[in-house]
Amino acid sequence: MSRIGKRPVPIPSGVTATVEGQTVKVKGPKGALQVVLPDDVTAKMDKSSVKVDPRTETDRARAMWGTSRTLVANLMTGVTKGFESKLEISGVGYRAAVQGKNLQIALGYSHDVIYPIPEGIAIATPKPTEVVVTGIDKQKVGQVAAEIRGFRKPEPYKGKGVKYAGEFIFRKEGKKK
Repeated sequence: MSRIGKRPVPIPSGVTATVEGQTVKVKGPKGALQVVLPDDVTAKMDKSSVKVDPRTETDRARAMWGTSRTLVANLMTGVTKGFESKLEISGVGYRAAVQGKNLQIALGYSHDVIYPIPEGIAIATPKPTEVVVTGIDKQKVGQVAAEIRGFRKPEPYKGKGVKYAGEFIFRKEGKKK
């Protein structure tokens, strides 16, 4: 069993972190984030790190221990480097473009799909068949990428649709005569 919760989360240079009860607040060059940890764990500040420990020896406390440590580590990564998710669009006539505060995607429907870009997220389209979602909150970046993918998931016969970059699409063989 992994014990990732044992390792303290180092605070990078240029980042300030505070622990107030169950809330961990982090401020860095890219912005500020906070997370409220479950009651099963405690967070303590050292000189240059944040340490998460379970309050009791229950199964739930041990499960939340590693989860909470990872959430705090994601805050540190988010305010220093940020997170990115790449999507690829494949299909004849399928394309995407950013127009103002909206993402306009043509996915073979009778109308284009208009997706309003949420606050704190940046979407870029380097190519018409590529969408890059960036932001400092890992959960929000993943949620936006999943919602865009959900408009037209890749189908198994031709592989048309929106997929994550590097995602493997299990392909099926078509009908035989």
